[in-house]
This record gives sequence, C-alpha cells and structure tokens, in this order.
Amino acid sequence: MAGQTEKDQKTEQATPKKRADSTREGDVLMSRELATALMMLAAAGWIIAAGGWFVQSAGDLVRRGLTLTAADVADFAPAEALLRNGVEILLPLASLFALALGAAIAGPALLGSFGWRGKALAFKGNRLNPMTGLKRMFGTQGLAELGKAIAKVLLLGLIGYWLIARSLPAIMSMAASDLSSAIGLAGQALGHAMLTLSGGLVVIALIDVPVQWFQRNKRLMMSKQEIKEEMRQSDGAPELKQAQRQRAHEMMSGSARKAVSDATVILTNPAHFSVALRYRPGVDAAPVVVARGRGDVALAIRELARAVDVPILEYPQLARAIYFTARAGRVIPEELFVAVATVLAFVFRLERAVAEGTPPPSVDVPASHRFDPDGRRQS
Repeated sequence: MAGQTEKDQKTEQATPKKRADSTREGDVLMSRELATALMMLAAAGWIIAAGGWFVQSAGDLVRRGLTLTAADVADFAPAEALLRNGVEILLPLASLFALALGAAIAGPALLGSFGWRGKALAFKGNRLNPMTGLKRMFGTQGLAELGKAIAKVLLLGLIGYWLIARSLPAIMSMAASDLSSAIGLAGQALGHAMLTLSGGLVVIALIDVPVQWFQRNKRLMMSKQEIKEEMRQSDGAPELKQAQRQRAHEMMSGSARKAVSDATVILTNPAHFSVALRYRPGVDAAPVVVARGRGDVALAIRELARAVDVPILEYPQLARAIYFTARAGRVIPEELFVAVATVLAFVFRLERAVAEGTPPPSVDVPASHRFDPDGRRQS
C-alpha cells in the first residue's frame, strides 16, 4: 500500500497470541445468519412437534375460563385455578424457550466462540464516532452486509412465493372446514413453511460463515514489525533477560557459588536445566550433586561455570534425570551411575579428547529415570 513501508504492511497471518487476545477483547467468529437459521429451525421444529399441544392447552384454558359452574362459586379458589391453568399453558411455552436457548448457545458453540467475555461489553468511545459508523456502513463490511440482505430477501421471497402458490388450494379449502380442522391445517402449513424458510436461511448461513471467517482473518492480519514486537515481548527484551540473570546470581548463596567452582562437570538440558556434579577419586564414594537449577538459576550456574572453567556438556535426558531425582549435596541415584561414569571418564581426558576431536560419548538413561521438561515420567 502507498505510504506504508514493507514492514508495516499487514501481510502475515495472525499469531496464536494475537488470536487469543482478540478473543478476550470480544472479537470472535460470529454469524448472525447462522444464529437466525438455528432459531428458525428450532421454532419450526417446535411448531411441528408441540404446536398441537400448545393449541389444545390454549383451547382448554379458554374453555375453562368461559365456563362457570355452581361449584366454582361455592368453592372459590382463584389461586388454585390460576396455578392449574397457568402450568398447563406454560409447559409448551417452556419447551419453546428451551429450544430457543439451545439454538442461541449452539450458534457460537459451532463456531468455537462460546464463552463469556466481559471486555466485549465495556464502553468503547469509537462506537459513538459518526465517521466510524459511516465508514462501517459504506465500507467493505457495509457492502457485504448489503449484498447478504439483498440475497436473503430474494431467496426468502422466492421461497415464500412458491409456498403460497403451492398451498393456495389448501388455504381456500379451510373456509369450508370446521374451526378445529382449520386450525390444525393452518398449524401444519405454518410449520412446513417455517421449515422450508429455515432451509433457505441455512443456505445463506453456509455462505456467510466462510465470509465471516475470511473477514476476521483479514482483520487480524499482522505486519512483520508487529510479529517482531510480539516475539520481543514474549521472549523478553535483552535488558529484561539481563536483569533476570542478575537476580538469579543474587539468589545463589556464597556456598552455592563455591560448590559450582568445585564441580567436575555441568550437565545441561541445554537451556532449561543445569546440574553441577563433583567427583573426586579417593574422596567421593560416588558423584555428588553440588548445585542444580532451572530457568534463570540454570543460566547463572552455567555463567559461573564458564568463569571458573568448569566443563559444560549437553546431556538433556541425563540432566533432567538428575534434576528430578537428586537434591543438592546428595549422591546421584544408583541407576544413573553407569551414565554419569561414562561422562566423567570423558571429562577426565577432556584435553586429549578436544585435541583429537573426539565428540562426547552418548549415554543411556534407564527408562525409569526419563522425564520431560515438566517432570513427568516418559514411557
């Protein structure tokens, strides 16, 4: 676009964080056409399934209301009569309300937009801006809504005309029928008409949902600069990382610093865990964990180790195994002796191995001591 640099053009798909943030703000995938179609289907189904029940209940209510006997005068109980008659007429209406509620919930649920979002109800001043409203009315979205409205009128108008032309003989014959039969025929015709019109609305909804999906994706598009800023905020700015490392250094006590300087080797994950091991032949009966940490503490252990020239080796599975099964000041588990001994043998001849270009040996961690980064045992 003119006036925009390449980095400011919104050419990239939205990141998961951007989508999650927009959802919290109330910008979700919605289709009024789908909601209308589902409501119409629910109403049509109710008329076909429970319409007769409602008409009969209403007729009985009117009949009882217009009938007065001596018993009604002698045992006058208006509350009991109101409760009895009210419950009878409210039951079919309650079923209609339940269907309508289910349809209202099903619409956003089908689009993955179901849920309460308080921010969507918050006051937004731009909604009162006339220019924003005019832009919305005469912009791309307004044209799309106008096209949908015209298509809806044409489609439903054609369906309505076809229904009237098809049902005209039956409508004319109702005049010769008794009231009860005419009401039944009218209810049946109304239910079928609403069901057919609902089918038209479903067709419109099937077109509208992809359009809404496309418009939302376009609305959430990001520029390359926005993605870089998001990654910067997620990963942390360099100055923030430096402050975190400084706090980690301060967290480590003097004894921990001394333990790292006495370590024989540092095993890493490589980024999330650090384990400092000490083994002095003839002094230590077995390798001892002198320090361990994760996150910022793990980074601090590595920096201290580099400062005092303690070897650092990347053994992700072994580092996690020691971290989750041994404490600082304790010997490593017996099941890890062979793996650690293999690493220590390499460390003791490290200078020669570096000179010869020998890579660190691979080790086998027992299945019982294999953990993922969250500390769950791996099968």
